Amino acid sequence: MRKNLRFLSLLAIAMLAMMACTNKATEENDVNNFRIKRGTNISHWLSQSEERGEARRLHIQEDDFARLDSLGFDFVRLPIDEVQFWDEEGNQLPEAWELMTNAINWAEKHHLRTIVDLHIIRSHYFNAANEGGASANTLFTSEEAQQQLINMWYELSDVLKGYSVDSVAYEFMNEPVADDHEQWNQLIAKVHKALREREPQRTLVIGSNLWQGYQTIQYLKVPEGDKNIVLSFHYYNPMLLTHYGAWWTPLGKYQGKVNYPGILVSKEDFEAAPDSIKPMLEPFTKEEWNIDKIREDFKDAISAAKKYNLQLFCGEWGVYEPVDRELAYKWTKDMLTVFDEFNIAWTTWCYDADFGFWDQKKHDFKDKPLVDMLMSAKGLEQK
Repeated sequence: MRKNLRFLSLLAIAMLAMMACTNKATEENDVNNFRIKRGTNISHWLSQSEERGEARRLHIQEDDFARLDSLGFDFVRLPIDEVQFWDEEGNQLPEAWELMTNAINWAEKHHLRTIVDLHIIRSHYFNAANEGGASANTLFTSEEAQQQLINMWYELSDVLKGYSVDSVAYEFMNEPVADDHEQWNQLIAKVHKALREREPQRTLVIGSNLWQGYQTIQYLKVPEGDKNIVLSFHYYNPMLLTHYGAWWTPLGKYQGKVNYPGILVSKEDFEAAPDSIKPMLEPFTKEEWNIDKIREDFKDAISAAKKYNLQLFCGEWGVYEPVDRELAYKWTKDMLTVFDEFNIAWTTWCYDADFGFWDQKKHDFKDKPLVDMLMSAKGLEQK
């Protein structure tokens, strides 16, 4: 009897040990292997573009993904818009769905991971305030609009759930602009719950309110206990430099000289500027802009990533094409240095549009020095 009791005790201990190992393995398996470091946005194709039919189909092809792989990128961010994927009655528009899955398949074939980013929806456009349509942003005040956002992700999930969680991630909305930070936090909780019921291990990319700004990341509430989240922010500061001459922003009206690093606008250049834009210019005559300022701006985002033990990702950053290239390179070099110091993943804005480095029409680089600089940054192999 004693031998039997001893045997049963040993058996119970062994079973408990096995259960502990199994639980540990399950816990470890809950964290997927969606690892990213150097990427770019495949923008102005399935988002922010009027191209349709053959022109859209030919715009991005497999060779684009092969090129990005050969250059040393390890992932892409793929912005998509509601108007390209659903008509006003909510019916799917098949060609865009085919192009999206083609892109993901090509990315996988060429060793690139993909973040599918729902960029603009009918109930929310991040730049509505600047373009006079802010009243159309009903997302944060309409239960129906919020449910429609969830429904869109249900349909996207139906198509994308077959892709490995190590290969494809979801960014369920780009650059939220809510009047109150808590409105965005509540919507995050809703969409997170809905997606987790369907795909418990899929990586979700979540950013902060007001254009995914670094200034508001301190107010972001990230769902607790979920390690398959990537924390996102965007950074284009100083806008006077990165958006110099950009028609869609008031700062783009400035035509004087810009300096970097240092004080961006001299007193002489400020005095020569039109009176109508002087109030916007004045801050750039006082504050020094350099790598230390970038580090300071990133502090809250870095702290939040440490707090939640999540990977940090700068989903958009870049310099408008007409900007003086030497200034653009100096800023880019500083950005890359800070990214590498804090192991921040990034996707440039963008691949082939007005902030890009590739010219699709000429089928050649339009800014090869920029590409060389980007590829000098740390990659995944050095993580």
